[in-house]
Amino acid sequence: MPCWRFQGGVPEAVLARDSRCSICRPTVQDLFLRFSCGRLPTVAGGPGSPELGRGVAAGAAGPPPWPSEPCLTPRPYSFPRSSRPGPAAMKIAVIGQSLFGQEVYCHLREEGHEVVGVFTVPDKDGKADPLGLKADKDGVPVFKFPRWRARGQALPDVVATYQALGAELNVLPFCSQFIPMEIISAPRHGSIIYHPSLLPRHRGASAINWTLIHGDKKGGFTIFWADDGLDTGDLLLQKECEIFPDDTVSTLYSRFLFPEGVKGMVQAVKLIAEGRAPRLPQPEDGATYEGIQKKETAQINWDQPAEAIHNWIRGNDKVPGAWTEACGQKLTFFSSTLSTEGLVPEGETLPIPGAHRPGVVTGAGLILFGNDDRMLLVKSIQLEDGKMIPASQLFRGADSTGLELTEEDLVTAEAVRGAWKRILPNVVEVEDSTDFFKSGAASLDVVRLVEEVKELCDGLELENEDIYMATTFGDFMQLLVRKMRGDNKESQCVIDHVEKTVNKLTLRMPHQLFIGGAFVDAEGAKTYETINPTDGSVICQVSLAQVSDVDKAVAAAKDAFEHGLWGKISARDRGRLLYRLADLLEQQQEELATIEALDAGAVYTLALKTHVGMSIQTFRYFAGWCDKIQGATIPINQARPNRNLTMTRKEPIGVCGIVIPWNYPLMMLSWKMAACLAAGNTVVIKPAQVTPLTALKFAELTLKAGIPKGVINVLPGSGSVVGQRLSDHPDVRKIAFTGSTEVGKRIMKSCALSNVKKVSLELGGKSPLIIFADCDLRKAVQMGMSSVFFNKGENCIAAGRLFVEDSIHDQFVQRVVEEVGKMKIGSPLDRDTSHGPQNHQAHLQKLVEYCQRGVKEGATLVCGGNQVPRPGFFFEPTVFTDVEDHMFIAREESFGPVMIISRFASGDVDAVLSRANATEFGLASGVFTRDISKALYVSDKLEAGTVFVNTYNKTDVAAPFGGFKQSGFGKDLGEAALNEYLRVKTVTFEY
Repeated sequence: MPCWRFQGGVPEAVLARDSRCSICRPTVQDLFLRFSCGRLPTVAGGPGSPELGRGVAAGAAGPPPWPSEPCLTPRPYSFPRSSRPGPAAMKIAVIGQSLFGQEVYCHLREEGHEVVGVFTVPDKDGKADPLGLKADKDGVPVFKFPRWRARGQALPDVVATYQALGAELNVLPFCSQFIPMEIISAPRHGSIIYHPSLLPRHRGASAINWTLIHGDKKGGFTIFWADDGLDTGDLLLQKECEIFPDDTVSTLYSRFLFPEGVKGMVQAVKLIAEGRAPRLPQPEDGATYEGIQKKETAQINWDQPAEAIHNWIRGNDKVPGAWTEACGQKLTFFSSTLSTEGLVPEGETLPIPGAHRPGVVTGAGLILFGNDDRMLLVKSIQLEDGKMIPASQLFRGADSTGLELTEEDLVTAEAVRGAWKRILPNVVEVEDSTDFFKSGAASLDVVRLVEEVKELCDGLELENEDIYMATTFGDFMQLLVRKMRGDNKESQCVIDHVEKTVNKLTLRMPHQLFIGGAFVDAEGAKTYETINPTDGSVICQVSLAQVSDVDKAVAAAKDAFEHGLWGKISARDRGRLLYRLADLLEQQQEELATIEALDAGAVYTLALKTHVGMSIQTFRYFAGWCDKIQGATIPINQARPNRNLTMTRKEPIGVCGIVIPWNYPLMMLSWKMAACLAAGNTVVIKPAQVTPLTALKFAELTLKAGIPKGVINVLPGSGSVVGQRLSDHPDVRKIAFTGSTEVGKRIMKSCALSNVKKVSLELGGKSPLIIFADCDLRKAVQMGMSSVFFNKGENCIAAGRLFVEDSIHDQFVQRVVEEVGKMKIGSPLDRDTSHGPQNHQAHLQKLVEYCQRGVKEGATLVCGGNQVPRPGFFFEPTVFTDVEDHMFIAREESFGPVMIISRFASGDVDAVLSRANATEFGLASGVFTRDISKALYVSDKLEAGTVFVNTYNKTDVAAPFGGFKQSGFGKDLGEAALNEYLRVKTVTFEY
């Protein structure tokens, strides 16, 4: 075939199935090559092209239907040295262009072949083609003929120039010019060409497009011997790959056709040099030819199933672009998918002439329908004026609100402006109005800009579509700054907030699941009611996660960990994102504290200081740890006469599941998640079913902070469904749980049976507080009150039992009762309230039963013990005395405002220690005494993860927190918490 050019566009590729022709001896490279034996599928062909025949002038007409080559970032790879041909090196002429041509050229030289000349296209807008640019740097002769023939005849001076090089083989990896047969047939080995389909299927210049348009399940490439026909030459080798349902030209090309095609071209040359290259005639059975896809032929036919429409759109993505008439203009659709599970076609309708049903613009994009009523989703639309927009924004006016750039942003803008100048050499000055494409940029320049931004902006990864959607420099910088700040407007606009005016604030609360950076409904649109404990009213409906939702969230977290930006940015940049998140929490602290009061019954002033305040401190603390996680070098025995070096690396575990309780919804989230993220993991978190709202608001703030999609996923739902699936899921590598001992044991069992997950547990407690007669009684009463009634007693380290020395017992009880009488029970939003409602109805009932059992067993109820007679879930602060060791209330945790007081004999330190330790729990403990020796002795003997001396509830983000015995294992907070989310790898070198 006289005119050789690359037949196709852009893709991402796939796993190849290997088979070898029986006539060839297998080699190492045969593992990725398949010689065609004519076993190819038969399909109906497309129309022929009148100007392309089977003669010297045959070939693809004109340049490719898009700029020089597909828009991609090729993956680096190299060939094993054992494959180098050594003495079988040849003199080769490379005829073509593009990055693909450059890669083939480079690898041929690495294999030892002599490239005697490179023939490529003339410079365009002052820019040389990558192939010619590289060859020129290497000192290889480069020729840039604007044409090879005139009036159907080869140009003699061109032929003479070529023949003077003495090439033994022509290699055409990607060529858009007409090459006459005088050149094709000149070398003694002839010419070989790369074609991106499994010939004889999809002959012609748009082979990749038609592979997708026809919905082929298998694709691949062919390297064949040039003849005078249109892609009809004998086959040398082929390799096939699977085609994924949402593959586009770009994804198929970059995943498979580019990297494997380069290897295939090099292997073909090796086979020729070794005299083993087959020439297998192409069968005509099953042969098809389809013409070049052009804009005028890319209109969508709506009278077909959704899958066929999807194939048409993706087969024309990005060039020429599948289009339709709608809204009084021509709309071109890109980024189509059949993955519409969970999408609800609710939104503004888009009437489309000829369509089976109107399209629907949703937050996820434009939903379209085939004549089979199945849905497909389009994510990007190009308007008739050339502007590319997210499909979800079709009916929205242009955003006129520009970001005000900070001084740091302006520095970045100048650096990016410099990149634009390098890419657009003909532009004298890059202004805000400078249009990237109107200034001469092509698809290859899109790749270059993406890579330049990645270097200039600390690894920030743009999509090619981002450049198409912001083509002027001013718009591009706005987009870039938004992404650097994490201010993703599209993500924000699709949040379906519940709005309530409370505490002189307008609360805007998300209520859906948060998966992969988007708020979505649960499977089957299942919901439940979250209740305000102050009055028992319904706050809103919240999505109720199902098993399939857990699987989606874990998949999103796994993808973000393995392939996303989160694992590529530096540890310091990760810390910067966490600092930004802490700042946003601080900016929103009043709203967050109000939501805690509304959803959990937390007293607002306490929520502001502790629930939210400590959450902010926690994220700031662990943000500082991000770039300080390091291993060690270890001296080991030397393997003489050689030497050894052993080092350890601390690495993130992967996807972590976090299950938190309802007493401190935001703070418990922060204690675990901050350390988990600082270590570099990704998260699926299940907030307590009864208190989901601050976790969902937190999820919204992570978008603003710029946390990459999929890193954090929030699933409100039941423990038996969501928690159990996280424990069982094979892709979850760690579970962190705070809750009851009973549930903790079940989680341990599930984690062991599934995939031996790493586990950390903070479980039940019955923390003893010992008050000696030599204490500061005023402080002991004050701290004793706090140890029990802090946060309505819904406190994991609450003093579950107070041991008071006999000589001060009565006085202590009297003072406590007086202080209880001063407590104001009321709305958690009132600033003078000291005691708000219990978290939920079931817990209130449990407290009533707990106190009834205490009275029944003979303990003295001094005060309280009943529900407060008012709306809501209020329970009286309660005090029991004369509690004996065998009683239920002496052994079991109330997790409420119930003080359990027992006497101990004066001076009998060891006896009270024995009683304090006579429990299976060991979360916290306390002692009040002025005797430092006694304090040290008691703190040494108490079997608890935390011991407070002359204080209580004094936790800090820098101090590790966790229990002993059946109160669990593992630590939150402090440096120790990081180890719960890291794994240690040992690496040993010999030198």
